[in-house]
Amino acid sequence: MALSRSLHGQHVVVMGGTSGIGEATAALLAADGAEVVVTGRDRARLDAAVERIGGKTTGYRLDGADQAEVTEFFAASKRPIDHLVLALSGAAGSGPIAGLDLEQLAAGFAGKFWPFVRIVQAALPRLAAHASVTFVTAASARAAFPGTAGLAAINGALEAMVPPLAVELAPIRVNAVSPGVIDTPWWDTIPSEARTELFTGISAATPVGRVGHADEVADVIRMLVGNGFMTGTVTDCTGGANLATGR
Repeated sequence: MALSRSLHGQHVVVMGGTSGIGEATAALLAADGAEVVVTGRDRARLDAAVERIGGKTTGYRLDGADQAEVTEFFAASKRPIDHLVLALSGAAGSGPIAGLDLEQLAAGFAGKFWPFVRIVQAALPRLAAHASVTFVTAASARAAFPGTAGLAAINGALEAMVPPLAVELAPIRVNAVSPGVIDTPWWDTIPSEARTELFTGISAATPVGRVGHADEVADVIRMLVGNGFMTGTVTDCTGGANLATGR
C-alpha cells in the first residue's frame, strides 16, 4: 500500500534545527503541516528559532554530543517519531594534512560522526514502523579539495553507513543529503571579506554560478522525507560543484 506523502500531523524531529539547513528544514516541514521538535544547545537561540519557524513547533534544549541528554530526550518522547533529520554540524578537523591537528580531527568526529551514531541508536525504539532518517552530510565526503581530508573522513564515514543501515533497519528508510557550499552561519568564523572572496571563487567554478541557500537543501530533505520509495541514497545538492566540467 502506498504511503501518503502528506506530512500533516506527522511527528518530526530535527536535531540541530536552530540555524542554517536545520532551521530551514524545520520551517519547511512545519509549513507542510508536520508537528516539529527542533533541538539545539543554546536556549536563547532555540527559542528564537522556534519563533521564526512557527507552526506546530516546539524546542528542546540538548547537546547532541551528550549521550545522557540524547538518551533522556528519546526516552521522554510520548509518541512515535515519523521522521528524524540529523542536521548537527561542526567545522573541526579541516586543514592541510601535513599540519593537521589530530586532536582537532578527533574533535570533528566527536562533534558530528559519533553524535549521529548515538542519536540513531537512541532513537530506534521511538521510530515509527515506516519512519525515515535523513543525515545531512557534506560534499567534502567525495570531493578533492586540498585541506578537507579530515572533513572528508568524517562525512564520508557517515555516508558509507547509509546503504547498510537502509537494509538493516528496513522498512525504516535511511537517506542522506550531501550539500555543497551553502551560505549559512557555518561560515561565520571566516572574516566577512575573506568569506566573500571564497564564495566568489567557488561561484565562478560552479555550473550554477553561485553558492547555495539553506532552503534549497531543505527542499531536497523534504523530498527524501516524503518519498516512501527512496532509501539508501546519498543525494547531492551542490550546484554541480561535484561535476567534472573540464574547466
